[in-house]
Amino acid sequence: MKIIFSKYQGTGNDFIIIDNRSVCWQPTTAQVSFLCDRHFGIGADGLMLLSEKSGFDFAMNYYNSDGNESTMCGNGGRCMTAFAKSLGLIDRIAHFWAVDGIHEALIPENDPEYRFRLKMKDTQIEKILC
Repeated sequence: MKIIFSKYQGTGNDFIIIDNRSVCWQPTTAQVSFLCDRHFGIGADGLMLLSEKSGFDFAMNYYNSDGNESTMCGNGGRCMTAFAKSLGLIDRIAHFWAVDGIHEALIPENDPEYRFRLKMKDTQIEKILC
């Protein structure tokens, strides 16, 4: 099977991105791990699939380089937004779905450096005392 991919980098993290809207590929852990391998594959910190999701501009599935599906990645989300813009799916604002829920990204007007802004979810940190 032939799959067309793009490779993006954001703040030093690089990603393989695939427009999965018509391909509907569901990679195995081994396939993702192989593609992300820097010696025998394409090489990347992760792989992302852009898919359709009703009510959203797109959906983002993110896989770590070990092949396991993971939660939202900030640098990856910004790269995915740039990819969606290159496909003509968004203009300045993106509302997209990731495994941890709804996200919003903004592309500032007239920004030649494409400094995308991504709203991240609040996190909670619990201290573990020994």
